[in-house]
Amino acid sequence: MLLPTWRRGGTVHLAGAFDPPQIMKRIAREGINFTFIVPTMLYALLDEPYLNQANLSSLEYLFYGAAPASPARLIEAIERIGPVLAQGYGQTECFPISVLRRQDHDPRNPELLSSCGVPVATCEVRLLDSDGNEVAHGDAGEICARTPAAMDGYWKQPDLTAETLAGGWVHTGDVARMDERGYLYIVDRKKDLIISGGFNVYPREVEDALSEHASVAVAAVVGVPDDRWGEAVVAAVVLRDGSAVDTQSLIDYVKQRKGSVLAPKRITILERLPVTALGKIDKVALRRSLR
Repeated sequence: MLLPTWRRGGTVHLAGAFDPPQIMKRIAREGINFTFIVPTMLYALLDEPYLNQANLSSLEYLFYGAAPASPARLIEAIERIGPVLAQGYGQTECFPISVLRRQDHDPRNPELLSSCGVPVATCEVRLLDSDGNEVAHGDAGEICARTPAAMDGYWKQPDLTAETLAGGWVHTGDVARMDERGYLYIVDRKKDLIISGGFNVYPREVEDALSEHASVAVAAVVGVPDDRWGEAVVAAVVLRDGSAVDTQSLIDYVKQRKGSVLAPKRITILERLPVTALGKIDKVALRRSLR
């Protein structure tokens, strides 16, 4: 994102750390019109009291990505920050793959807020099954991409390179569906799939349901070994400032909306979720702590 800015004669401001009040003050002071954040940063901005007095009128694009975002919190961001949100989907091995444009972020069409957008013009996308065949329209399959922006391979890892680039496609590891308009809806990461009592549970669906609760700021769901279920669906949530709710109420909330299979067997309330250096929720660390 830096090179296009410089090519157009723009200026890039770098922050040494993510401090929500200071970031908002810098946007106002420097007249910044574009910034990139990950969803956990967006939630922190929304939960920051200073947002109520911040002047973010210079922002034309608040670009987010790198992890799934809660549709409920995206609607909140549109209402409080403005119609400036846009999402980019891709990965280090292949970027960009798709984009959800500003005009797609419309609270009157909330279903699109669960999408990661449509493939960009330079990227060909297919949804493939485990045998490398394209799935039927509307079915879930792994997002596989072919584009000049794809990597050549992993450094000194020929076997992993061959697996990821099988058939000339970048196999992203993300499972998605595509609607009749060409919008992609990521179900979840293949490796994050939870098999509980013989049923497939994709964590994102549970996370989105929990995030719709008025008391929940952010939620994360993982599967942990369980003698009865094989894997149990467990969740960790961070509550909004000043909110209080018991965990059984949250479990019942998901059960009413999604059914017993997707309802967490256990929920833990935390002050903060573990994150990686890039600001993504660290599910490896979370799974370890919730076992």
